[in-house]
Amino acid sequence: MPIYEFSCDACQCQFEKLVFTSDQDEPQCPSCCSTNVCKLISAGTIRPEGIATGSGGFKAPVCKPSG
Repeated sequence: MPIYEFSCDACQCQFEKLVFTSDQDEPQCPSCCSTNVCKLISAGTIRPEGIATGSGGFKAPVCKPSG
């Protein structure tokens, strides 16, 4: 059940919504109730130790600097 970020095309409100796999309804803007929303691409949390995981740990960085 991921949390997605959305942006409303009608009022430009940005919001997050917990999306269940069983949800059949389109996400609705909490500000203006429009269903004309688009999903935003979120960047993951990146720290010097690596990439944060959901369990509170860190994975090694995906790419290493060349040189």
